Amino acid sequence: MSSTSNKSRLAIIFFTVFLYLVGFGVVIPIIPILSRNFGATALETGLLLSVYSLMQFLFAPFWGRLSDKLGRRPILLFCLVGEGLSYVLFAWARSLEWLFIARLLAGFFGASLSTASAYISDITPKHERSKGMALIGAAFGLGFVVGPALGGAFALWGHSINPAPHFDTSFSAYWVAALCFANFLFGLKFLSESLNEKSESAAKKKRFSLLWHYLNLKTVGPLILVFLLSSLAMSSMEATLILFMGEKFQWTIKQVSFGFAYIGVIIVFTQGFLVRRLLPKWGERKVLRLGLTLFALGLTTIAVSENLTFMAIAMTLLSLGNGLSNPSILGSISLLTDPAEQGATMGVTQSMASLGRIIGPALGGFLYGTVTITAPFWASGLLAFLGLAVALVIYKFIPEHGRVG
Repeated sequence: MSSTSNKSRLAIIFFTVFLYLVGFGVVIPIIPILSRNFGATALETGLLLSVYSLMQFLFAPFWGRLSDKLGRRPILLFCLVGEGLSYVLFAWARSLEWLFIARLLAGFFGASLSTASAYISDITPKHERSKGMALIGAAFGLGFVVGPALGGAFALWGHSINPAPHFDTSFSAYWVAALCFANFLFGLKFLSESLNEKSESAAKKKRFSLLWHYLNLKTVGPLILVFLLSSLAMSSMEATLILFMGEKFQWTIKQVSFGFAYIGVIIVFTQGFLVRRLLPKWGERKVLRLGLTLFALGLTTIAVSENLTFMAIAMTLLSLGNGLSNPSILGSISLLTDPAEQGATMGVTQSMASLGRIIGPALGGFLYGTVTITAPFWASGLLAFLGLAVALVIYKFIPEHGRVG
């Protein structure tokens, strides 16, 4: 496969993931509105957000190992259609129960996103692997920035068309469904199969035996643990930052939204540009060590911030750190595992990250409400430093394929 062809396929998978994250981000600002309209409590609203990650935790390995058996393309295309239908159901929902069903289905089909990481593994040579993973991260970050902004805009547009109850949120959900179906048509025309060698053994392994298998692999298991700790730290911070900024600096949801957008922009810059420049010079080991250090320092800086200047420094550090560490972790895990089992490997890895996104918000909320408002950020910083410690223990076993010369 030529370099030009691979670049074209990378661009296509980038666009596919970007559109997926835009669709996911669109519904984030409208879920609290809609759940409140249906009489949901704060806990029920939180659960409505977390069931998506729960389904990803449960089913990411399933889609990953199925893609090892059947190929990446059919799984990605099938799940795009399923997601589109889940958002149609979301638009039709007129009770809390149906909202939960819609989000459960969206999480089930969305768990296939790990297959996109496996696709990158298939089409990139070893020295380009971590840079390829950074491209996926950039698509995530960009979609995370664009999605919520579009969600708010669609809801306002819908309300201006028809002020009837629920029309604005349904209008937004239909747009998400349309994005999924458009993404399906785009993939149907342009997305080619990436898997050359299909695996029967990965598809036959049971879910928990699969998790146990990869967690016990030398170097791979600790790296998956680092990814879990990073996800746990990030999601705990995200869940409590709005409350913290409101109480400490009197920020409104609008200002905090800009803050999250800033985090997204820095991550896009880091994974789309900086990682691709640093990896050839330093390799995965040094980039991962730097990333985890900056990430941990950024999280703990939030806890000691007494003014907005320190908060800006904290946001920059944690964004740079997260953007540098994630591609190095994913690229290293991919390089250390069987080419025929990339889907299963990425499925397990993303599943553990989803577990972090399930536990993190609950942990952050508990610490914020029962200990002190800075406790979630101290805890997140500690988790990140723990991840750094694990990485340092296995440091010499981490691949260096990204380094040139």
